[in-house]
Amino acid sequence: MELDFIDSVVEAAAAYDYDVLLAPSGVDSERSFQRLLGEPRVDGAILMEIRLEDDRVDHLAALGYPSVAISRTARPEGGWWVGLDHTALAAACVHHLADLGHRRVAFVNRPEQPLRAGYESAHRGLDGFTKAAAERGLTARSYCCGDGAVSARHAWSGSCTTATTALVTLNEAALGGLYRGLAQAGRQVPRDFSVTGVVASRWAETVAPQLTAADVPAEEMGRRAVDLLVERLGHPDAPPRHHLFAPPISLRASTGPSGAGTTP
Repeated sequence: MELDFIDSVVEAAAAYDYDVLLAPSGVDSERSFQRLLGEPRVDGAILMEIRLEDDRVDHLAALGYPSVAISRTARPEGGWWVGLDHTALAAACVHHLADLGHRRVAFVNRPEQPLRAGYESAHRGLDGFTKAAAERGLTARSYCCGDGAVSARHAWSGSCTTATTALVTLNEAALGGLYRGLAQAGRQVPRDFSVTGVVASRWAETVAPQLTAADVPAEEMGRRAVDLLVERLGHPDAPPRHHLFAPPISLRASTGPSGAGTTP
């Protein structure tokens, strides 16, 4: 999904006749980040992979440096950002499964390291899942899952019991492995098991059966981030603006009624 954001940012920036320079994020990239900000040809920054407590956002705000974040910190008021409402979208997935009669559900989150680091999507998605499951009286468990098929199969084999009939995931890179793990366990999607989540549509449409999901509007979010940054560059005294996306769930073929082929 990060590549979708980057592609849309580059394309939108080019329409404004801006170039885009890329720098890594993460706790080990501080010098690279500072060096990029020191470039005389860098007019502003778009930040990705936002943490709930993010020193980069705070640092740029203190400097008054023009920037826009793709995602939100724990205190987004007064900031320039575009974000995805992971809390509401994970909850919507749970309510969709509960409406289909599922009573035991699992949450497959991003890898453990991003969760420990405080990545916004991992924490707010888990919060939405947990609260919605409690509201609907569901038995719920959550798991971290490494990116890739092998990690996903391992997470499946070590987590979901035969009583679990559905899962919600934020980890689009693990979708293929989750599907294969279910098949190896003799669970057919969606007859025996339902899968849904919050992922980019091109990932949702790659797996078979195609994934019922809240499709991440990465291209639109990237374009909106560039629009906000250009607005901020042109009007330095403009009040902060932001936009929170909450797309509806796209019903495809990976969810169905509980109880068709699984012992409750």
